[in-house]
Amino acid sequence: MGKRASFIIMLSRVADSLYWMSRYMERTDGILRMLKINYASSQDDVQNFSWKPVLKIFTFLNEEEISEFAQDTRGILQYMVIGKDNPNSVLNMVTLARENGRSVQDHITKEMWQCLNDFYHIVRQDAMAEWLLKGDPVTILDMLIKNGILYFGTTDITMARGEGNAFINIGKYLERAIQSADILNVKFSDLSFELDKTTDTTYWKYLLMSISGYELYLKTYRGGFEAKNVVGMVVLNDQFPRSVIYSINRLHRYFERLKNERNITDFNEIDFMIGKIESKVKFSTPDSLIQDGLQQFLNESKNNLFTIANTLNHNYFAYT
Repeated sequence: MGKRASFIIMLSRVADSLYWMSRYMERTDGILRMLKINYASSQDDVQNFSWKPVLKIFTFLNEEEISEFAQDTRGILQYMVIGKDNPNSVLNMVTLARENGRSVQDHITKEMWQCLNDFYHIVRQDAMAEWLLKGDPVTILDMLIKNGILYFGTTDITMARGEGNAFINIGKYLERAIQSADILNVKFSDLSFELDKTTDTTYWKYLLMSISGYELYLKTYRGGFEAKNVVGMVVLNDQFPRSVIYSINRLHRYFERLKNERNITDFNEIDFMIGKIESKVKFSTPDSLIQDGLQQFLNESKNNLFTIANTLNHNYFAYT
C-alpha cells in the first residue's frame, strides 16, 4: 500500500510540473507577442497610444498603478520582460518553467530541457536591460519569441505521445483559451462593449496581429474590419489556432487521453465541465454572443476555465 501511495504521489508531482511548465511557456509567448505588436502600435500613434490593455491582462497592478505607468514604453518593456518584482514577467515565467522542467527531466526529452535552459540564460543576460532601454525592442522581442517557438516545436516533434504529453497540451490550451478570452474582453471594454461604435481599422488590426490572427482574418473576411467579425474570428473560428473554440476543442481532446478505470469519477467531473463550455461556444454565433452580452459571455467563459483548472488541480495534482 505504501509503494502504491508513493507511486501516485510521484505521478501527481510529475503531471503538475509538466502542466505548469507548459502554462508558463504559453503565457510567455502571449506576453511577448502582445509586447511586440503594442510597441509597433505605440510608434504609429504616439499621442493616443496606451499600454493599459496589456497591463490589465498580464499584470497584477491596480488601476491607479496602471494609469501612472501606462505611457512609459521603455519602463513597461523592462517591467514585462525582466522585471523581477513582476510575477508575470518573461524572466519569472521562464524561470518557473525551467524549474518545473528541471524537476521532471526524466519525463521530458533532452532537447526540450536544452530549449528551456537556453531560453532561461538568454533572458537573464545582464545586457537585456540595456537592450530594452536603448536598443530596438522589436529585435529583442523577436529573438525571445523565436526561442519560444523553438521550445514549442521541439516539444511537438520529440515528446512521446503519452500521459506526459497530454498534461503538457492541457496546460497549453487551457492557458491559451483564458488568454484569448481575456484579450478580447479587455479590448472590447475600451469600447464599452458598443460593437457598432466606429473604430479606426488599426484598432482591430493590432488586436488580431497580437494573437497572430491578422492574415487569416484577411483571408476569411473580405469586407474589411468589423467588430462582429473579430468576435467570430477570436471566439468561434475553429481553424484559428488561438481562437477560444480551437483551444477548448484541443483541451478536451488531450484531456480525454487521461481516461482510465482508476480515475473515472475524477475524469467524468472535469470531462463534463469541459464539454459544457465546449457546447456553449460551439453552438454560439457572433450575433447571439452580441445579443446575449459579449462581456458576460467572456467573463463566464474565463471563470469556467479557471474552475476547470482548479478542479484539475484538486483531482490530479493534489499530492500534499
